[in-house]
Amino acid sequence: MAFILLMGVVSLFSDMTHEGARSVLGAYLALTGASAAAIGFVSGFGELCGYSLRLLFGILADKTRRYWPITVTGYVIQVVAIPALALIPRGGWVAACALIILERVGKAVKKPAKNTMVSFAASQVGQGKGFAWQEFLDQLGAFLGPVILFLVCYVNGTDDLFKTYKLCFALLGVPAVITIALLLLAKRRFPDPSGFETPAAAQAPFRMRGSFTLYLVAISLCAMGFVDFTLITLHAARTGAVAAQNLSLLYAAAMAIDAVAALAFGYLYDRFGIRVLAVSTVLAAPFAALIFLTSGKAALILGVCLWGVGMGAQESILKSAVSGIVPKQSRSTGFGIFETAFGVAWFLGSWLMGALYDHSILAMAAFSMTTQLAAVPFFLLSAGSARKEHLHE
Repeated sequence: MAFILLMGVVSLFSDMTHEGARSVLGAYLALTGASAAAIGFVSGFGELCGYSLRLLFGILADKTRRYWPITVTGYVIQVVAIPALALIPRGGWVAACALIILERVGKAVKKPAKNTMVSFAASQVGQGKGFAWQEFLDQLGAFLGPVILFLVCYVNGTDDLFKTYKLCFALLGVPAVITIALLLLAKRRFPDPSGFETPAAAQAPFRMRGSFTLYLVAISLCAMGFVDFTLITLHAARTGAVAAQNLSLLYAAAMAIDAVAALAFGYLYDRFGIRVLAVSTVLAAPFAALIFLTSGKAALILGVCLWGVGMGAQESILKSAVSGIVPKQSRSTGFGIFETAFGVAWFLGSWLMGALYDHSILAMAAFSMTTQLAAVPFFLLSAGSARKEHLHE
């Protein structure tokens, strides 16, 4: 548990850095000249890189067992890309997009190895509980980052938002440095996290079970319909529903809900399994209608809260389920397969919804809700298949 919490604090400062930036990226990219379609493409392509490359680095982690060097390299790439946004000149949206994609690549490098190390420790405390605490601390940082940016915008003013945003990105260099320092401390204190999980838990070979295949279909549909928050901030800025200086607070609220939901659903997963994801998906699906098809601020805030519920459940339970299916010796590869499917679906959905937003907001919201709800029966089928497989083992 000490290792899980320490890595959670690392995630806290890391998320303070990149999620703080993400809270204003939609409005920032618009100021640099990017269209909604371009923002949707970059958001989706960044997620595609951030997820699909995990298969490569997951296989690499399993082959080399060098979990720490791979994790440290990924973190450095990820957190350095954010303060570098402060160097982008006006009109430099292409360069800004490149850094955003680079940040996602850094996440791809670190994630399989990091999740695998956490899964070793979580095997002692419960996979749902272990990843839930990781996500809680992770999202606490994702809450604090946007709040800090709000304070910067409040103090600095909004007369020149582009200049203010550049200052925000520069200040995010502080938690970036703290992230690397704490990561090196964790590496020194826990040089071999694989020792947390007993060899007996790693005997069964990995294979693509029916439950895992159904699970991949479900999470792909869920990801395809889940709107990236950059599009939400763009919409809020365009409609004037939220003042420009308050956009980071909107994201902070989503991250606070995300943190609480992750903890709750993580504990529920240890008791009820994958079926919990079906419940969270039904709860979260209406967020698109509330955010994009209404004009009231209250509806927008409620929609953002539901978005946070969906994200929190995904971030904690999705990884827990993979840990329960894939054996120790090939777990990084398993994470890579799962996250590649998730990333490809997220990319296609984000790109399509960004294009739909420019032509028909109603069609975009309908696509989001329909696709997410289509995942529900596959989550239930996966849970049923998993029970049958368990009985035959």
